[in-house]
Amino acid sequence: MTDVLDSTIDIAALPAPTTEAGWLERARLVRRVLESDAAERDRAGATPYAEVALLKDSGLVTVLGPPEHGGAGLEWPAAYRIVREVAAGDGSIGQLLGYHYLWFWAARLVGTPEQIAAVEEQATVNRWFFGGAVNPRDADVVITDEGDSIVYRGRKSFSTGSKVSDVTVLEGVVENTDTHVFAIVPSDQPALQFHDDWDNIGQRLTESGSVTIDGVRVPWTDAAGFRDKQFTPRVYNTLNVPVIQLVFVNFYLGIARGALDTAAEYTRTVTRPWLHGGHERAVDEPYVLDTYGELWSRLWAAEALADAVAVESLTIHRDPDGVTQQARGEHEVRVAAAKAQATDVALDVTARIFEVVGARGTTSSLALDRFWRNVRTHSLHDPVAYKRREVGAFTLTGELPPPTWYS
Repeated sequence: MTDVLDSTIDIAALPAPTTEAGWLERARLVRRVLESDAAERDRAGATPYAEVALLKDSGLVTVLGPPEHGGAGLEWPAAYRIVREVAAGDGSIGQLLGYHYLWFWAARLVGTPEQIAAVEEQATVNRWFFGGAVNPRDADVVITDEGDSIVYRGRKSFSTGSKVSDVTVLEGVVENTDTHVFAIVPSDQPALQFHDDWDNIGQRLTESGSVTIDGVRVPWTDAAGFRDKQFTPRVYNTLNVPVIQLVFVNFYLGIARGALDTAAEYTRTVTRPWLHGGHERAVDEPYVLDTYGELWSRLWAAEALADAVAVESLTIHRDPDGVTQQARGEHEVRVAAAKAQATDVALDVTARIFEVVGARGTTSSLALDRFWRNVRTHSLHDPVAYKRREVGAFTLTGELPPPTWYS
């Protein structure tokens, strides 16, 4: 790809931030670089090598990593806000970063203490970028037990991160059993064949095409959470879904914020007032003021809910061995509420900005439609009606959503 990112900012030369506020400011800087040519890169749809290099150079890929290995040691509320900020500049890159954070954290969800320490040290020191081939709607990848090793074979329709990742998280089932096994494997190997078949209307730079897994060999010692081929389950193992759903929430809201900021600048500088309205500037039009007021109010409310739910998750993440089914279920209900709200608000915001930019704002060079296309594409990941159902069932009957691949 032609590197069309803003090269006037040498992020790699900047010292690493030392505070959470500093890391959020670093994310805003990355946002400014990404948004400078987001429309052009969206049209090109090229593999985002430069964009992922930017995430690495900025240090954002290691914010959840241990400080003793060069990470920032931040917690999930900050990571979610970083995803939101980056997504405001480019929704695809916000999604890639959010998925990376989940898979970086996967060792803590299911790994042994030794595996967690090893993965986090290597991932932080080497600034690994994670991808994942764990689409539950497809047939399970089959794992063959070959003594000291297991071998993965199968195909997944989606593998977000694919060619831009350093490592890929695989999940499969040992043949003739119901034993699921996660493992982190190098992405650059012949046994992983990433296909260039991601051709969707939105999130075009997420490298989410299909993958063929043909003989990926992993030693049993790297099977996440297993000792002597046995896995001891705990409630915290099931937190992958609430974590990734909050990632969705935050890059949806980030895309919506990017849409509103972009539209507002256009309204201030380009949009003309209606010739029969009696106003000299578009920013004085009552309907323009009302629309922006409504959309910003709704976005701020959705962001506040997302932030509150993220803070609530800290109790679970700080005591992974102590989390109960009840606490996990109640947290998932709150995540579901945030997901439903973020989806509705982001779709509405990204569609209605056209009402306040005017007809000229539909020019393809601006590509303001990319914001809606991005939210619309990913928000079909799982039906939002089921998220509202989780909230309704809990509030009326106390029913907790059972841990599944989507709840």
